Amino acid sequence: MASTSKRKKKQIQLIANGDLRLSANQVCWPAQKAMEDQLGEAVGACGYELIRAHPYKEDQQHGFIQSQKDGMEVFRNGIDPDAPLIVAEAVWQYSHHVLSGLISHEGPICTVANWSGQWPGLVGMLNLNGSLTKAGVAYSTLWSEDFSSADFRDKLASWLTKGKVKHKLDHVTPLKKVKLGRKERKLGSSLAKQLMREKAIMGVFDEGCMGMFNAIIPDALLNPLGVYKERLSQSALYFASQQVSDQEAREVYDWYREHGMQFRFGTDELKDLTEHQVLQQCKTYIAAMRIADEFGCATIGIQYQQGLKDLLPASDLVEGTLNDSVRPPVRSADGSRELYAGEPLPHFNEVDECAGLDGLMTYRVHKALGQPVENTLHDLRWGDRDHSGTTDEYVWVFEISGSVPPSHLINGWAGAVGERQPAMYFRLGGSTIKGISRPGEIVWSRIYIDGGKNGGELQMDLGRGKAIELPMEETQRRWDSTTPQWPIMHAVTYGVSRDQMMAKHKANHIQCVYANDAKGADSALLTKAAMADELGIKVHLCGKRKNGKAW
Repeated sequence: MASTSKRKKKQIQLIANGDLRLSANQVCWPAQKAMEDQLGEAVGACGYELIRAHPYKEDQQHGFIQSQKDGMEVFRNGIDPDAPLIVAEAVWQYSHHVLSGLISHEGPICTVANWSGQWPGLVGMLNLNGSLTKAGVAYSTLWSEDFSSADFRDKLASWLTKGKVKHKLDHVTPLKKVKLGRKERKLGSSLAKQLMREKAIMGVFDEGCMGMFNAIIPDALLNPLGVYKERLSQSALYFASQQVSDQEAREVYDWYREHGMQFRFGTDELKDLTEHQVLQQCKTYIAAMRIADEFGCATIGIQYQQGLKDLLPASDLVEGTLNDSVRPPVRSADGSRELYAGEPLPHFNEVDECAGLDGLMTYRVHKALGQPVENTLHDLRWGDRDHSGTTDEYVWVFEISGSVPPSHLINGWAGAVGERQPAMYFRLGGSTIKGISRPGEIVWSRIYIDGGKNGGELQMDLGRGKAIELPMEETQRRWDSTTPQWPIMHAVTYGVSRDQMMAKHKANHIQCVYANDAKGADSALLTKAAMADELGIKVHLCGKRKNGKAW
């Protein structure tokens, strides 16, 4: 594939955005290169030529844009601002590296990902899509397993010739076209009014994790809902963790072991999980609870991938524990009170404030309905047909990058396994909460910001589905195709196909919560829709009920 800043008429420029961490960019580069080669062949088959707008970095052994500074230089020196531009992603990428250039770009934009679970390319593209949506930037989006299918090439040809491609969204029903039951409407409205009247604090341990522009809710949109940010510092969390005694940390660790959690320990701190790493995570868990209590937080988010990674083991064990109502007790520093006794402290991974708001609403709705309150975000990581023959339904891999509340897992805490976070992401290690999500009815959702015609408004997608159990061999295949250290949910979405989900979803994350049965899940979804509507969030119901009936 050629690389030149002097573009001919049928040459299409390509950029490849990457991670901020050199180790991740180097490890993931071969997959990106293979994807670009396949995409180049597809563009060539349509009568065009794909050219890189920035070179391979010989000294760093990768060809990614690796910082915001780097991205600005690429757009300043290598991009024709009026020309068609493809953003090709086979890996996780930091959207803010390229957002400034894409916001001012005048030509057609198309984000493209390979359909692979190896690296989080699909996750990265969905984050960029959500960020562009928030910024009010027009774009098209495409994805493919090998870029050779007739459907993909037809859509690619449409974008190459017309500058846009559209996907069918007939699975989406605006809430205004849905008849809500009186009970759901009344409870949802009451919960919304209570939140706006009594208000709640969202504790934010530093915004903007991994360049996720889409994950930051402006105060002007958040405050009218009754939710206000307490801007906390990761340095304060680090300091507070160092004030926790070894004995307190040991008590939390012993609680994990007594409740059946297994840790896969080794002796090499650089490669293995060690007891020392887990004990430090126990201190961080206690510190997070105490800070949340001090500031009166109803929900908190820890940035996770930046800053703290150079000071502490990864916070996954902390985060999954916080999200469960069954967890090690934590007392105030003076020992006088148990904090958040019998309740989860809803935590939003990677400081995704949209997930934080969603999680807070979900907790209150499910608590009011007597449904399970534990909820979490997952990465919308990948999906595939079941190779075991257990089901002919399309099965998603929902896979959060480190932990879920163990109440979501088969056998609960006894089904939880702690493995070391991959060294290329976390130098100081730290335990995940790995396990397989139990079968059951789920409600999935996503709050996002649309910065289009209305200049910025909160919207919510809501849908139904189920987590299913697959044979261990098939589960392991899916783990081996993604990240085997992380927890996995085998998810089936009702009335939403793979391509419909990709076309509509505006984020890398998807919120999941269980219900006791299908009827309870439907009621919870409609109550949450009513609450969101009362709060002024524009609601879209996606797909169908379990029985196949429309909303």
